[in-house]
Amino acid sequence: MSEARTTGWTKGTLGEILPIKYGKSLPAKLRDSSGRFPVFGSSGRVGVHVQPLTNGPALIVGRKGTVGAVHFSTEPCWPIDTVYFSEGEQGQNLRYFKYLLDSLNLVQLDKSTAIPGLSRDDYNALNVRIAPPVEQERIVAEVEKQFSRLDEAVANLNRVKTNAQHFKRATIQAQTASNSFSTKIAGTVADIAVSLDNMREPVNKTERAKRVGTIPYLGANGQTGWIDEARFDEELVLVVEDETFVGRKLPFSYYFSGKCWVNNHTHVLRARSDAVLPKYLNLALSYYPFIPLTTGSTGRRKLTKAALMSAPIVVPDLATQHRIVAEVDRHLSIVREVESEVDANLKRAQVLRQAVLARAFAPPGATCAGQSEHVVATA
Repeated sequence: MSEARTTGWTKGTLGEILPIKYGKSLPAKLRDSSGRFPVFGSSGRVGVHVQPLTNGPALIVGRKGTVGAVHFSTEPCWPIDTVYFSEGEQGQNLRYFKYLLDSLNLVQLDKSTAIPGLSRDDYNALNVRIAPPVEQERIVAEVEKQFSRLDEAVANLNRVKTNAQHFKRATIQAQTASNSFSTKIAGTVADIAVSLDNMREPVNKTERAKRVGTIPYLGANGQTGWIDEARFDEELVLVVEDETFVGRKLPFSYYFSGKCWVNNHTHVLRARSDAVLPKYLNLALSYYPFIPLTTGSTGRRKLTKAALMSAPIVVPDLATQHRIVAEVDRHLSIVREVESEVDANLKRAQVLRQAVLARAFAPPGATCAGQSEHVVATA
């Protein structure tokens, strides 16, 4: 770092330099959606309202929920009670402080157990070095230049991932299209599978914490935890019961084999061995047009057991099912390889973002992120 960039830096605590306030509760039912002022929670923007809580731009810091997440509103906004916020002092460069807080990895200050939380005392005690105004502008410009490149790369990776999902869906739908079967059986889901819904039982997270084990605990979108006892030990097809149906990107069903416990948010099916293979049944239901069979609100709808079991379905003979399962698995193995590589690169991009921040906010004279005082120092 040049000599010009090492002068004028100051030391202090976050509580002194960028004090934060508690947000104010604003339940969704009280928000006026005709307003233009953004409402922020710990995960980011959650709505709009007709009046703001802040007088101008503000930094929002997750207090409960997404602990330590930092958001920047360029206009007056309403931070709710799951966050802290700061409008800064007059003349402060809030973009600079946004990136500074990002570099601190505030989530590491979470000391709670059941409910994540960030203590204001811990925030206030963090020691930091602050660059002079001109250097702040240079740091912001450099960080945003590097982030712009990373954002472009991440967008490209996400497009690859989306295309892979489209390929997966198209492959399954093409292979299970009934008009391609030379011999087939037409009926309902009840004709080819048995419902085991009566064996399901929900166990909340608090209770599961008392029953730690090695048995997968399954829900509508897959495994959500572990438990100490199995309710099932066989090949199953699990179908979403009450979850997001409209606009859903995940398949409506998934296959599981072995010991498990299933909650009440997913239907449980056992394939009739004389009619359908479990893996083929899963393929046939993965992208089934269930939405017209569901009831409830636009977002989270419900597929009843009666609607599922009476859903019409056409399956080919068992020999054809074996061939289709093998063919789909061959295609999807390629998709899995692509997705694995994409996920690895997305993780690398996140590491690079932190490296950019660590370098940008390293104290004068530091040569690596590990030497940065503010990463670990507390009063």
